[in-house]
Amino acid sequence: PLTSRNIASSFTVVSGTEAPDKGSRSTQWEVLANSGDTLVVLMGWESLANIVESLQKSGMSSSTSVALVRWGTEPYQRTVIGTLTNIVELGKQASLSPPVVAIIGQVVNLRQKLNWFEKKPLFGKRILVTRSRKQASILSDMLAIEGAEPLEVPTIEIAPLEDTTVIDAAINRLAKYQWIIFTSVNGVQGLFNRLFTLGLDTRTFSNSKVAAIGPATAQALLNHGLKADFIPKQYISEAIIPGLEELNLNKATVLLPSTNLATNVLYDRLSDLGALVDQVAVYRTIMPSESDPAAFTLLKDGKIDVVTFTSSSAVRNLVSMLDNNAHLLNQVVVGCIGPVTASTAHGLNINVDFVAQQHTIYGLVEALKHYFKP
Repeated sequence: PLTSRNIASSFTVVSGTEAPDKGSRSTQWEVLANSGDTLVVLMGWESLANIVESLQKSGMSSSTSVALVRWGTEPYQRTVIGTLTNIVELGKQASLSPPVVAIIGQVVNLRQKLNWFEKKPLFGKRILVTRSRKQASILSDMLAIEGAEPLEVPTIEIAPLEDTTVIDAAINRLAKYQWIIFTSVNGVQGLFNRLFTLGLDTRTFSNSKVAAIGPATAQALLNHGLKADFIPKQYISEAIIPGLEELNLNKATVLLPSTNLATNVLYDRLSDLGALVDQVAVYRTIMPSESDPAAFTLLKDGKIDVVTFTSSSAVRNLVSMLDNNAHLLNQVVVGCIGPVTASTAHGLNINVDFVAQQHTIYGLVEALKHYFKP
């Protein structure tokens, strides 16, 4: 804090750098040195040695505490603590450079007790978010709350189907499906977008029960006025299939909306339960039309701490965008939302450092926090 009841009741903010063509100096350091309260110096790194000397010559105790804060409030904020006697040398040892704010006064001694910002679980971690541009912000916001610096590099783009023959046929026979199992928000949106295009609405689902694999998918259904009849109690691979077993799917007709690049993992497991499954693409997962080259430069220069993957498509596309130099990803921590995504990474010779136990964005963030836990 700049003020504290028992230490300082006021603070003064001054610039540490004056215009070179100004002529005479206007900052009265001798006055500031004897104010007895907190002094905040902006843009003072280059002239810090002269400022410290002026304050001490003007009567400020050499033992007065000083904090140098570089890039304050950012995920890469850095703070150096010292006194007027040694703060210049400590700042040099820490290789500080502008922008730096100096806080001078005994309030600095309260930092150890109140330093919550730099103690966030993911503080200072630069994390590559590889979801689609529309979806990335959700994960990025959650990472930022935990102190990380998220860097969004969309590796996938969600697009409508070019050929709707198969999905239209499935919609025409929706009344014959006993269950419709949605595994993603995009699956919900893809099917509903086609329904609306055809002039249909949620009444089309009246003869079917609906399952949502995950809370976000269930919410997407609710947004369209449908409450899921089944949601797994846990969003992990080991729990989803046992949960589906409770539905008695033997000989049940099931529609499984998916992406054009979907694997057959869930299809096979449902078939093993005796279900008669139609896995139908309701949207396309494609390479993004544009990407941020700066992010790839940071990755190649070793300035990325973590790369997160939330789908197999994201893994394959990022490797492609890196000109198939998958070895670059073995220089950083790699986290996957689930075992299917991790399996795809392993297949491309990418080391996976952790897999979220709960296969949701929340679970991925929790896994990240656990991985970096001291």
